Amino acid sequence: MSKTIRMQSALAAVILLSGVVGFAQTSGEATYKAKCQSCHGAQGVPNPGIAKAMGVKPASDPSVKSLSEPQMITDTTNGKGKMPAFKGKLSDAEIKASVDYFRTFAK
Repeated sequence: MSKTIRMQSALAAVILLSGVVGFAQTSGEATYKAKCQSCHGAQGVPNPGIAKAMGVKPASDPSVKSLSEPQMITDTTNGKGKMPAFKGKLSDAEIKASVDYFRTFAK
């Protein structure tokens, strides 16, 4: 009986932990889709019209890939070029998570 309880407790812990990890992995994606995707594209590649009009480069562009994570966070927080500042609109954690998600497109 106690072995069954231990197994069920372990299984419950694993399920809860995987749920927390899954949420952490998707928060950046959700923020990106809500706030960034319209200009930067679903896969980090802007549509040609937006790219030309707004000067948005794809995540795979060498000039974008060369930016450090802290620089991207600063640019997202304070705005850069035609990109608006997200300071006060998104939390620091949301900005970092969305930058981390965007950076996955460059790999």
